[in-house]
Amino acid sequence: MKARRLKLTLEQRSTQAEHNYMIKDINELIDSFFIDFCSIEPKMLETLQKKYTTSITDDLSKGHITSNVCMIAAGILKKNPAELSKNLAANLSKFSFIESAESAGPGFVNIRLSRQAFLNSINIANMELENYGRNSFDSKKKIQIEFVSANPTGPLHVGHGRGAAYGDAIGRILEACGHEVHKEYYVNDAGRQIDILTASVCLRLADLEDNQMPESSYKGGYIKDIADDFRSKSHDFDISGEEILIAIPLDDAEKQIDEIIKKIKAGSSLWSKVKKTSLSIVLDSIKEDLQNFNVLHDDWYFESSLGSLSDESSSISQAMSKLEKEGLAYKENGALWLDTSSSKDDKNRVLIREDGRPTYFASDVAYHKNKIDRGFDELINVWGADHHGYIKRIEASIDGLGFDKEKLNVQLVQFANLFRDGKKVKMSTRSGDFYTLANLVGEIGKDAARFYYLSKQADQHLDFDIDLAKADNKENIFYYIQYAHARICSLQAKYIEKNGALPISAEQIETNKYAKCDRIIHEVSKFPGVVHRSAKSLQPHLIIYFLKDFAQSFHSFYNDNHILSESDQNAQSILFCLNASKQVLANGLRLLGIEPIQKM
Repeated sequence: MKARRLKLTLEQRSTQAEHNYMIKDINELIDSFFIDFCSIEPKMLETLQKKYTTSITDDLSKGHITSNVCMIAAGILKKNPAELSKNLAANLSKFSFIESAESAGPGFVNIRLSRQAFLNSINIANMELENYGRNSFDSKKKIQIEFVSANPTGPLHVGHGRGAAYGDAIGRILEACGHEVHKEYYVNDAGRQIDILTASVCLRLADLEDNQMPESSYKGGYIKDIADDFRSKSHDFDISGEEILIAIPLDDAEKQIDEIIKKIKAGSSLWSKVKKTSLSIVLDSIKEDLQNFNVLHDDWYFESSLGSLSDESSSISQAMSKLEKEGLAYKENGALWLDTSSSKDDKNRVLIREDGRPTYFASDVAYHKNKIDRGFDELINVWGADHHGYIKRIEASIDGLGFDKEKLNVQLVQFANLFRDGKKVKMSTRSGDFYTLANLVGEIGKDAARFYYLSKQADQHLDFDIDLAKADNKENIFYYIQYAHARICSLQAKYIEKNGALPISAEQIETNKYAKCDRIIHEVSKFPGVVHRSAKSLQPHLIIYFLKDFAQSFHSFYNDNHILSESDQNAQSILFCLNASKQVLANGLRLLGIEPIQKM
């Protein structure tokens, strides 16, 4: 395996504005050291490259860049890590863009860049503007992200909002890192829940009152609205409420609704029309809510498009046949089962019921086969945390279909609890009396809602304080970050009003005469690495953590310095750095689907 080599001079790098900010170049020098001075074997080098990290330092006093490579290499080469780091530091110090390199700790190397190299990130940020932070560090993949995919039986509730924000954000971040991303909503339009929705609307069309609605039906005001819409466009419903409810069992709520569905299907000629209308209205509502939340899907894939088991050429029939052929599916007691023993699932799962109806699982199996057949390199499923047990059986089906189950990447999203005035807000219930995603967006705005949904690792519990999200103080991190961006915009506007234009170079700080901005410059240089780590780990909250710290650095700098009262040269240097800072704040927020604010 060939080592990574320096291809451009510092001057060439500055003109071409590569997204490496010296990290890639440092890694190339490190690899060359181990080849030329340690005679490392190609396979060992490959192992080393996968394990070591080179990153921007957290503490500027320790230099600009740090690497743990010698600590990792010591185990591979069976050598002393301190001795390796001492020799590597001496070797790196020979290069002109490195001011110094020092051995530190048990195999670390801390690197201080030359002034010009250190400032390169500011120059690049001011050249690339909205593209700053985007990178192509990794090989390009074709990635499908399936997220939200709530049953289209009613409005989205706030629990769906977290999955929506998360799926959309990781899509944006992966695209920023050079991947081809396809965002998809899987519409469960062929199952029992749609039948319950349809039956609920039919019961309203049959003029049932609230107290007459069955326990397992949907009872929200939107059900009445759908019924009113249908009634206004069609003739009267052709079966009465009395006819529907007569002789219906009362002891079991689920059996009750199933019997009601059978009765309406048998007794009404309007079932299909009501179903089509109900599904259309609910889906339009979901699409509108997501659009208002700044979430757009590339495709809405309908479960019904998988076809019927009666059609041997359908996607679902072909998937079931493939599993049977491979010996992963078997028939027992009239049902078709998937053998999940290879995936260590706790039991085998029913694919086709005794009566010939497919389970939700059968449709999901066919859908995942369809995804892979479409040529995606990676399938990211954003599911609620209650779907944890579902992962193994989907993996088993992918494996049984002859595909690599490693293509599947399931991200579990924990539920979000909303609080107002210290009290928990009522969430979703079939009664229809709950706080919706649209309610939340209407109350605090889409940007604040997205921010707080993304403020914590997705698989961790989230308590969402509505009052905090609306507060205009530094305790509200969203406000604190937006205020930093708005402050810079205000400074720039005042400078332009006085001087006509913003400075276009960092000449003063390049001459080493002005170092007040160094901490901010150092933070700017971290941003591309944060974006890359966020993409690799599928963790948008890393960007929020970074933006919080970045905003704090800026506010501290702003409070400690009278920027517009500085000498003209110093003020120009500061504003050149702050323009890059503004761009980092804006780009970070936009990767989260949030628009930066110009004025507070």
